[in-house]
Amino acid sequence: MANPAFVYNPPYHPYLNFLYRDDFMVVALKPSGLLSVPGRLEAHKDALITRVNKVLPTATVVHRLDMATSGIMVMALTKFSHRAISKQFELRETKKRYFARVYGHVEKESGEIDLPLIVDYPNRPKQKVDHEYGKPSVTHYDVITRSTDSENRPFTLVALRPITGRSHQLRVHMLSLGHPILGDRLYAHDRALSMANRLQLHAESLSLKHPKSNNWLNFQSTIPFSDFKPTPLTTFASVHLAK
Repeated sequence: MANPAFVYNPPYHPYLNFLYRDDFMVVALKPSGLLSVPGRLEAHKDALITRVNKVLPTATVVHRLDMATSGIMVMALTKFSHRAISKQFELRETKKRYFARVYGHVEKESGEIDLPLIVDYPNRPKQKVDHEYGKPSVTHYDVITRSTDSENRPFTLVALRPITGRSHQLRVHMLSLGHPILGDRLYAHDRALSMANRLQLHAESLSLKHPKSNNWLNFQSTIPFSDFKPTPLTTFASVHLAK
């Protein structure tokens, strides 16, 4: 059953994994299972920003990843940087790419999902499609490979490019296609949930302009649940690859 009882047990190895750092910004890799920011309960105080602040006290959060999602997060180190980077996210100038393994074989090679989302209040933190009150939400997807696991259960590796950045957007949009993300405790049916021990969603690439120089930077990380090696998002940016 999706959404079994939640117990927060964040990973500690590695405790911190920096991809890039200068006087204005820092880029870190968040593992699946670690909160981006602290929760209200004392047991939920361990988070990526908490760990970063132990090394870099001025670091502030500019955007977030779901706890179950792994991948690249950028943080600002000055008020100037925070404003500059936040504005890029607000104006949708950043470029983001995620990879996911989803249940079943996605039929189309690529497509666009344009479905408005709103919080599902009786079932928070879940989100749902709502054509009347939902906020505009758009995701592009491309099929990378279609495969089966050792028990002959079908899955598809997809590249996802969110145009908007709504909470749980990629998870709900893939569910709406009939292809929930494997290991999704909130949205996957039992079969898809049983096919992975973590959410198979990874923020693999992030491109943005440096807050001071205004030069494009592209950060890229290895997909932890696939051997696929994607090309960089952009050719005009300097590329920083995670080990």
